[in-house]
Amino acid sequence: MLYLSKVIIANPDLESFEDLKMVIKELAARGEMYLRFDVKPAYPDTPPDWEDQLEVAFSSRY
Repeated sequence: MLYLSKVIIANPDLESFEDLKMVIKELAARGEMYLRFDVKPAYPDTPPDWEDQLEVAFSSRY
């Protein structure tokens, strides 16, 4: 299980929501099966539909 909070903590160099989406895609491509949204990303460009966008990024691993 991939927790969003752990992804954010493990990648302190991320500066934007778009950067986070790229990391989520990479982790999904490596074989992660589940993503849990346990925190809301605090980036200035985090959109209102952030959960949907991260789910799409995670699901489009191929």
